[in-house]
Amino acid sequence: MHRLARIRPSNLVILTVLPFILYLFTMVPNYRRSITAIVGIEPGAGVLLRDWLLVMAMLVAGIVWPLLRRRGKADGGHGRAVAMAALIGNAVLAVALAALGDISALASSIVANALDPVTSDLVVRAVTPRQLTPEGAALVTAQLGTGLWLYAVLAAGLALTGLVELGTGRGIGRWVPLGLLLLNGAGLVYLMLVAHIGFASGLFTTLRAGIFAYLLAACLGLIWAGLLFLSPSRNTTKVWGAVCAGALVLAGVLWMQPHESFVLTGTLEKRVAIVKGTPKALVDAVRFGEFEGAPEREIGLRSTASNDNALKLIEDGSQVSAALLPAELAPEGLQVLWQTSQLPDRFRIPAVFLFVGGLLLGLLTFSAHQHGRHPLSVSAEFFIDTVRGIPMLVIILFVGLPFAGALKDVSGGTIDMPNVLRGVIAIAIGYSAYLAEIFRAGIEAVPQGQVEAARSLGLNNYKVARLVVLPQALKIVIPPLGNEFIAILKDTSLLSILSVRDVTQRMREFQSASFLPFAPFNSAAILYVCLTLAAASLIASIERRYDVKRR
Repeated sequence: MHRLARIRPSNLVILTVLPFILYLFTMVPNYRRSITAIVGIEPGAGVLLRDWLLVMAMLVAGIVWPLLRRRGKADGGHGRAVAMAALIGNAVLAVALAALGDISALASSIVANALDPVTSDLVVRAVTPRQLTPEGAALVTAQLGTGLWLYAVLAAGLALTGLVELGTGRGIGRWVPLGLLLLNGAGLVYLMLVAHIGFASGLFTTLRAGIFAYLLAACLGLIWAGLLFLSPSRNTTKVWGAVCAGALVLAGVLWMQPHESFVLTGTLEKRVAIVKGTPKALVDAVRFGEFEGAPEREIGLRSTASNDNALKLIEDGSQVSAALLPAELAPEGLQVLWQTSQLPDRFRIPAVFLFVGGLLLGLLTFSAHQHGRHPLSVSAEFFIDTVRGIPMLVIILFVGLPFAGALKDVSGGTIDMPNVLRGVIAIAIGYSAYLAEIFRAGIEAVPQGQVEAARSLGLNNYKVARLVVLPQALKIVIPPLGNEFIAILKDTSLLSILSVRDVTQRMREFQSASFLPFAPFNSAAILYVCLTLAAASLIASIERRYDVKRR
């Protein structure tokens, strides 16, 4: 009864209705199909789940020995016995998988979804879920067999070494256990947070997005909270004022660089040829007729790769009758409809950023000087107040579409974030403002006398924060931090607007294909309730562990 009393009442309700939920998802056809599509259960999911559990068990056993091998004196050797049992189990599983097991289905699924089917010849194109070609499957199977045997030999050698250490009492140093811990830990992190999981791809997408967004939001929130408590020095205003002035001066220097002249030549009877790389402001001015003598209608455009192609299109005359070209390349004999000059993008974009950034820094520096604060502290407060006033959906759309597109254009296509990463960054930015306020409240709840006592012992600000303030503040703010994790987990459903195939997006796809009115929505709702209750139970256990008042 004592263990039953520790279960949350809401979880007891779920446990009570669990048989009905299982019956609903296993025996009712519409709900069975709905939950299969929403969770992302692919063909052969049973084999993938079995292989995944075996590999996870092997890796977990591999990290127990490095963590518990030094324990023994305090608990009568129980910790070392458990560590040795885990090490032997790791070796047995590794040898069994290398000799008898066949986990090529799991490896092939992971590799197929990690490669780009457009650029890779190892993936069958236009097939969902992704599959490897026979050549690719053979290559993965061969490489997997070699890797498993190497791992099995390493695990068996370490197991023998551990038995010798246990019998003789002589240690083997710290580098071998550390290497084993890093190897198995990296494998665990990859399988849990990165690799494609074919037996529950939609569910894992939601969980991973929520976990990564929460961790990133917590890091950013802690940074903003730390900046709020930053104190200015004697020369802070002067230094930041000089930085502001330097940014404005550099923006003026860039703006005074030589401008490029462009001419719109030809007639407007047909479309206008636009060369790739032409400044967007000029393209928009031509498209919407924002120049003298333009017709009162939207002008059709035709994109072309080079200036020579634009001239050839004008000569052809079938679709294009005008072109927007650099002034020095404009052909003679054609009518000049409009002439203007434009600062090249390599100067204009940095100049705009420096000018806007300089003005913003100037305002923040002036405000900080007026209130006796650090400019970074005012900047953090401005960010928190601004972001909390923007709906999360707007932040996701802004980061996922225009911001990511601009970043791709500026980097020349080098930085092209996947949609999941865009959504994670957007959610992290939005929730970091709320987490910053939570961290601020926790820091302010720590008695000032403890901070003064730590400083009297000679600790600098960094050590005071790390050793005195943050450990106590984090224990205080565990409940609100857990609440924010649940909110982030639910708000991952907004990522479906970016076509991220999480639980919500798969629910919408299945509902559109099946035209079922209630089963998809009810299945998704039940799944989210189970996830949030599991998260709430985990948070409650963490609260009980770090609740000093109950000890």
